[in-house]
Amino acid sequence: MIAAATSPPRMLTLMLLTGLSVLSLNMFLPSLPNIAQDLEADYALVSLSIAGYLAMTAVVQLVMGPLSDRFGRRPVLLAGLAVFILASLACALATSIWTFLAFRILQGAIISGYAISMAVIRDMVSARKAASLMGYVSMAMAIAPMLGPMLGGALDELFGWRASFYVYFGLGVAVLALCWIDLGETNTSPSQTFMTQVEAYPELLASRRFWGYALCMAFSTGAFYSFLAGAPLVAETLFAMSPATLGFCLGTITAGFALGSYLSGRYAQRYSLTTMMIAGRIVACAGLIAGLALFLAGMVHAVSLFGATVFVGLGNGLTMPSSNAGALSVRPHLAGSAAGLSGALTVAGGALMTSVTGAVLTPENGAYALFAMMLLASSLALLAALYVLWLGRNETPEHPAPST
Repeated sequence: MIAAATSPPRMLTLMLLTGLSVLSLNMFLPSLPNIAQDLEADYALVSLSIAGYLAMTAVVQLVMGPLSDRFGRRPVLLAGLAVFILASLACALATSIWTFLAFRILQGAIISGYAISMAVIRDMVSARKAASLMGYVSMAMAIAPMLGPMLGGALDELFGWRASFYVYFGLGVAVLALCWIDLGETNTSPSQTFMTQVEAYPELLASRRFWGYALCMAFSTGAFYSFLAGAPLVAETLFAMSPATLGFCLGTITAGFALGSYLSGRYAQRYSLTTMMIAGRIVACAGLIAGLALFLAGMVHAVSLFGATVFVGLGNGLTMPSSNAGALSVRPHLAGSAAGLSGALTVAGGALMTSVTGAVLTPENGAYALFAMMLLASSLALLAALYVLWLGRNETPEHPAPST
């Protein structure tokens, strides 16, 4: 039998875990029409495989974070991967829409790969070093969603929609094997009992610094989700883009995020967490203000829109690793709980901004409403980052604060 890992994981392992967590959301999206046809279901019903999955990821993060503080990162992560593997195989074999939806929602267990990877990083290194490493890991969050739909579309065309879920199954088995041999336990001081863990949870919830970091992440991600919800309508109304051109333009914000994450990896150790967070928020807000100004000046062009939103991705890449590291550093002994709660808040923030953007956008006000929603979310994230900075200068915490 292959020996279980006893040492901390390599960064490649954490990057693959994060990439699989993100890939599980969107690789199968090109197959939605074929799934509806094959399982004889309405498209609207099949689309619940997205909303239900997102809801499950929020719940999983809330549960698995505290569990990893109590029982350790390794067993909780391996359990999440095992559930994902079994659910993927069940989706591939499903013959009814309800069976498919039930196991598709259970695939959300893979989000533990992202949340716990962040906690593992914080277990191993200091806050600034964690922000740097999280920047590199976050690059996987940018690359996976860009490649996922292309791979899923090709698999569907060649082998049918079930092929994507067989690939999920195979990738899950491979990553589980990798974690078994490479991801040793990093939580060296787990809670003595689960009740002890539960009793300590309010300590995290009472931290104003934690809420500042978490809300900065939630609103930063909210700007991205507003873009996804509104950009297709704006592009169709104003520019009559082909699907291929629209797909390329939608990918530009993700490319910006990849660059920002790389820059975080390079520079987060040199500057404080709040410096990186505020810099990212200024970049995002400045890009949106510039794009809105171009539209108001009559320069209604795709470059004005998508060129501006690239800066949102760039700003998020600069902000997210440091705000994530900060949230996990407020109470280091609750890093798993912090990862789960902040992750759930980020999903909730994205869902909220998606819903509001969809409600306020119309073909008549599309571009201006989209700019307004993204600028609102980015500005709120900036205020959250400034709040953390203010706390760092005026608050005397009971626990050592991260380098803000």
